[in-house]
Amino acid sequence: MTVRAKKHLGQHFLKDEHIAKSIADTLTETNYNTVLEIGPGMGVLTKYLLKKPFTTHVIEIDSESVEFLKNTYLNLSSRIISEDFLKINISDFFKEEPFAIIGNFPYNISTQIVFKTLENRHQIPEFSGMFQKEVAQRIAEKEGSKAYGILSVLAQAFYDVEYLFTVPPTVFDPPPKVDSGVIRMIRKENYSLPVDEKLFFKVVKTAFGQRRKMLRSSLKSLFLSDELRQSDLFTKRPEQLSVAQFINLTSLIEQDAS
Repeated sequence: MTVRAKKHLGQHFLKDEHIAKSIADTLTETNYNTVLEIGPGMGVLTKYLLKKPFTTHVIEIDSESVEFLKNTYLNLSSRIISEDFLKINISDFFKEEPFAIIGNFPYNISTQIVFKTLENRHQIPEFSGMFQKEVAQRIAEKEGSKAYGILSVLAQAFYDVEYLFTVPPTVFDPPPKVDSGVIRMIRKENYSLPVDEKLFFKVVKTAFGQRRKMLRSSLKSLFLSDELRQSDLFTKRPEQLSVAQFINLTSLIEQDAS
């Protein structure tokens, strides 16, 4: 039995065993005993995860893939979650237990998977997986680049992000039209911010909403005082600010409002 790749689910099945093993090996296996693989498909990555010392769970929305996995990996069947990762309440499945996330992520929901990881970062010490190359680079990018944006700042505020390697389209069935990239995110030791986190998210998203403008203009909607807007920081564009500077900016805005 094989599973037919479904376009509406963004499925591109990895068929290269060497790359599957390489992705499985990106996990450091520290600070957790449980791993959740998102979108296992026919289990090419799953088989290597099952050889590791942690307990592997998989979450798969495609009923055909679920059936295949149940029939192929009998020792996994009780740990197959037949749900949409973006819709589940994580504590329903893992309570407060820490776990790592890994996967060959469907391109159409990959950034949403990162955002959900950030929301649940208290439980997710490590995250590793494959994205469209452009998205993987964006998550890992540093300030000063056009690729640097909302995803870069928010991910790097809480995780150390590393771009690991590039994967060509030819190792997938069907092949996508673009290269893929594998990244690893390891949660920072101190992953809470010294500022209001909701305001931090709002500042970052508002700034990059008009990324070509200086912060003085793009953050107008936050009703900043004239005095604060004269600060040197506000003469910069968002892509010029490091994560630390965005945290500092949020702190200044907090003080300005009080």
